[in-house]
Amino acid sequence: MFLEPHFKGQRSGWIEVICGSMFSGKTEELIRRLKRAKIANQKVEIFKPAVDKRYDDTKVVSHDANFILSTPINHSSRLLELTDGVNVVGVDEAQFFDEDLTENCQKLALRGLRVIVAGLDMDFKGRPFGPIPNLLAVAEYITKVHAICQHCGNLATHSYRLSEDEGTVVLGEKDRYEARCRTCYHMGNILNLQP
Repeated sequence: MFLEPHFKGQRSGWIEVICGSMFSGKTEELIRRLKRAKIANQKVEIFKPAVDKRYDDTKVVSHDANFILSTPINHSSRLLELTDGVNVVGVDEAQFFDEDLTENCQKLALRGLRVIVAGLDMDFKGRPFGPIPNLLAVAEYITKVHAICQHCGNLATHSYRLSEDEGTVVLGEKDRYEARCRTCYHMGNILNLQP
């Protein structure tokens, strides 16, 4: 069934996903795109998961301390309620959202909105993380950003957890995680498994 875009006369909407490991610049790129949309006089709304309070309760903040004001929400359904009259929607730390995020982003795109989502594509065990894989499948544009491996200097694609916490969601920064290339990530996991 074809759904007509919500805003008459506006070009069709789309979904952009910015993904990668920790410390790869995902949030920095999200902020850059959202600020450019504001310069173009587009109405922008930014959202983040309410659980993410690492740097600030209401700001999306990059590791380089750049920030943009946002609205913390507990469920992705709130995106549909809080975006009337908006042209561009930004979503940070998408991996922490519920599985309905993909469907709700698609609904926004069908309304004619540009939806920009940033998040980790893999968890600390190297597995696809939260709703990100499904978003990658339906996105029109995908940008994979890379960090630098803190052990060898190659491109890093994995988030290596330094602590022994086993939970999938453990909020932290450089005190709990390192960016590592595929080889250093696997070498670290092998060494940690040995008695």
